[in-house]
Amino acid sequence: MNILINGILGQMGREVASLCERGYRGATLVMGVDAGAVDEEGVYSSLCDITALGEVDCIIDFSHHSAVTALLDFAVTNKIPTVIATTGHTPDELVRIHRAARCIPIFLSANMSLGVALLVELARTAALAMPDAEVEIIEKHHSKKIDAPSGTALTIAKAMRDIRPELYINSGRTGLSSRTRNEIGIHAVRIGNTVGEHEILIGTENQTITLKHEAHSRVLFAEGAIAAAQFIMGCEVGLYDMKSLVSGEREYART
Repeated sequence: MNILINGILGQMGREVASLCERGYRGATLVMGVDAGAVDEEGVYSSLCDITALGEVDCIIDFSHHSAVTALLDFAVTNKIPTVIATTGHTPDELVRIHRAARCIPIFLSANMSLGVALLVELARTAALAMPDAEVEIIEKHHSKKIDAPSGTALTIAKAMRDIRPELYINSGRTGLSSRTRNEIGIHAVRIGNTVGEHEILIGTENQTITLKHEAHSRVLFAEGAIAAAQFIMGCEVGLYDMKSLVSGEREYART
């Protein structure tokens, strides 16, 4: 499995490259791209600079959400399945991703952790089993993280809203009024070098269930990205996510 890493000089890009060097899941690094490349051997500063593409089976993108237009143009033109692991996409960027997924297989996830994917599914189950419960989400990340709340926290909230459409998101509660039964409170903590923690509190007057995932190393996200690349190489054109990977849904387009 020949991989092109977009954003290879970033922290996550380097982690993916390291796994490729060790042959994780049969992955081989054949090309790297990074906007910050300056005299880096074998690394292009832009996708547009690539003149001889060679054999690339999948692109893994750990660059920046603002680079998604150039990424999609390149991927669609060359018909290369793409894993988008960046977060913080604007509504316009998301529209572009959905359009591109009509031409190539695209795997999009705000969090590449298999454990988080299972957490989301458990949250859906809890929303179905406890239709009157109140929901709070606490997410913790390192102090340099730009977006808040995290894309994963929003994914969890939206998954529960799929089951309970009356729920709405209240990010960063403030003021003097009490919470409403139908709000999902999301609280973002930014401190130190925390890799990532997501905790879901689902409670009624008589009981509370707590679901929690804690990332111990950023390597797990690189592992998930390579697993996603391996997965979509066997998929039809369409938009896929971690739920697709967990369930093994390859046979139809999720556009």
